[in-house]
Amino acid sequence: MSLVKKQEMTEKKVAANRENQKLCHPVVDERRERIRAALRRFGYNVQAEEIAMRALGEDPADFQELLEALWEEWNPVGALQEGVVIRLARALWLLNRADRSQEGYALRRAQSADHGRDNRLHARMMRLKMTAETLRSLARSVAVWHYVTTRDDLEVMKKLHQEGVTAEMGEIALDLFYHLQEPGTDETGVSEDEKARGVVNSMRSVFGLPPIQEDVGLLTPAGKLMVVHAKGPEEIGPPDEEGEESDKDDRYPTISEEDWPARERARKLLRNILSRQAEACEAQRKLLLKESLAGPSPYEFAAEIAPSHADALLMRRTQDANMREVRRLTNLLLRIKRYERQMAALEKTAAFQDVPETKGVSSLEQKCLNALNHSNTES
Repeated sequence: MSLVKKQEMTEKKVAANRENQKLCHPVVDERRERIRAALRRFGYNVQAEEIAMRALGEDPADFQELLEALWEEWNPVGALQEGVVIRLARALWLLNRADRSQEGYALRRAQSADHGRDNRLHARMMRLKMTAETLRSLARSVAVWHYVTTRDDLEVMKKLHQEGVTAEMGEIALDLFYHLQEPGTDETGVSEDEKARGVVNSMRSVFGLPPIQEDVGLLTPAGKLMVVHAKGPEEIGPPDEEGEESDKDDRYPTISEEDWPARERARKLLRNILSRQAEACEAQRKLLLKESLAGPSPYEFAAEIAPSHADALLMRRTQDANMREVRRLTNLLLRIKRYERQMAALEKTAAFQDVPETKGVSSLEQKCLNALNHSNTES
């Protein structure tokens, strides 16, 4: 609780304050007239300045308030001081404009970076989602009993490996895909039989003959062996029960019964790798989603709006030049005011020294008279 008693505002005090405020208006009007006269005297076109400020999105009234505040603070006397105060107001205004330009450019960079960040995060999440779906599709293909690498699966895995989305595990998976190819198949996924059939079909096309089409056997994920004819698929029977599967597969005569156990181990390993990679992509996508919702940190914002553009150095030099101009003008006004105080003090002391002294005047007059009488007697 305050020990000082607060004064109550009565109607009489409010009326007195209003009368005092009315008495201050002529001083303000007189100051504004002096400012307008000084601006005209120094060649500043107020109307043109207002048009330029409004074109730059600035309020001329703010500049007028700044000039009036400096005028009241320094109280310039004479043309020199008035000109220096006007120059100081303009230098401060240009300094503030340089600050606004840098902040405006930083805001533009931040908005652009924010928009670009959202697009980049969205693109990365979509890419991760597509990659996860592709890896799951490959894992489903590899999960088929007695899987043999197809040309389409190999091309998809090559593309994923080239994009670098699976890192080192992608290279291992690609090697396993190569390992699970049918014997005699090159790195492009084309077997010797397909090469020979391609050559024969190209020759048959020259003579207008239809290409050779052979039946292809497929094993569905449900474990039913299907043979696809031109008329449609035909079921030929399920495989043996689990634990009693036969190693014979008429679809791939080049693969012996002894090779299937080793291929099955590689197939299961490849399926596990693809499933784990799909889960990792999905986890990374969820992490990016949380990051996009949380927004960037202050350090990321600062790095994104760093003045790395071509005009950053020029804007900084302009700001420094305006700051030096303000310092020079302020020092000049301080020197002028100090000089005025010194001159006023000298005039005051000189006024005291002009008073005539009467001490010793009578003795001086007596000496002069004695000297004059002595000269008369000798003559």
